Amino acid sequence: MIIAIDIREAVRQKKAGKGWYTHQIVENLLKEYPEDTFLLYTDQPYPEWEHYPNAQQRFFPPSPLRWHFKVLKDLKKERPDIYFAPSSYIIPSFAPKWLNVVATVHDLVAWLFATRHNMKATIIERMTLPLAVRNITKFITVSKNTKRDLQHFFSVPSEKIQVIPCGAGQQFRQMSTEEGEKFRHEKKLPEKFILAVGTLEPRKNFTILIRAFAQLVKKYPEYSLVIVGGRGWYFEKIFDTVRKLEVEDSVKFAGYVNDEDLPGYYNTAECLIFPSLYEGFGIPLLEAMKSGCPVITSNISSMPEVVGDAAILVNPSSPEELREAMEKIITSPELASELREKGLKQSEKFSWKSSAKELHQLFEGLL
Repeated sequence: MIIAIDIREAVRQKKAGKGWYTHQIVENLLKEYPEDTFLLYTDQPYPEWEHYPNAQQRFFPPSPLRWHFKVLKDLKKERPDIYFAPSSYIIPSFAPKWLNVVATVHDLVAWLFATRHNMKATIIERMTLPLAVRNITKFITVSKNTKRDLQHFFSVPSEKIQVIPCGAGQQFRQMSTEEGEKFRHEKKLPEKFILAVGTLEPRKNFTILIRAFAQLVKKYPEYSLVIVGGRGWYFEKIFDTVRKLEVEDSVKFAGYVNDEDLPGYYNTAECLIFPSLYEGFGIPLLEAMKSGCPVITSNISSMPEVVGDAAILVNPSSPEELREAMEKIITSPELASELREKGLKQSEKFSWKSSAKELHQLFEGLL
């Protein structure tokens, strides 16, 4: 089987959710299916995959639109069995009718939160997904919630959609106490802190979280809030909220953290608080549970689907509920321990290897 894949998001130096999704899925396909040929379309060479004999990297220099048409031309020449689009709908929009196109829909944020999402991404998705729907042979959604959203906005038949969840990398694990303390010292992390992970953007709901934490820290001044994530769009209000509430000494911004260091943050935090207003899946939830970090998250969107009964679920629009949940964990070692155990068990239900296997079976089914 010849499988063509757009890997541009995987090769980015600072990967976000779609980048890690593409990287992990493709890496597992390359490892587990050496008999297949993978045509990997990219706008920059990726040395990390050059040692796979079944991988052929097809490099075209980055260009806003020309890159896609060069790939389409090459696809018509190579005629692969499958074209997999893990992060973009542009090529599926113009794909030839003979080509089996499989595309992942991570979320419908461009429709649900258009005014609070990256403007360029919103415009591109709103232009291309309606066109791509006609050409996509099979849709992948990363959660049942995203499947419902896709059906709601585009009336895609249920049988044309397969839910294949995300996983967490092998590096996410429980560290020993000694490892954790060494990491804390190296990164100069506070002795006691609550962790939040996500790109600084409105959908992640950090302004409400900071308001909740500002109330918590009045009672528990020894605690800090550490926010891990690069600056996205409309992030200014987050910093304005910190200044307005005068919690600059208690709220720390770690910026973008690479995947090698991220497990250390989960292992040294009191808990992860993930109060997002909308997620296609919410990979940080899985990373935290796999690392033995207690979790607080939203009771809406896909979050309950990911955590099951292994987290405290709250109304993300309520600063009071967020504050109460954080206080419960920091004042009850028994509850924190229970959530750790449940989280570890829940995280075993997900893996990138099993997700790649499901995807490959879908490819085989189309042929």
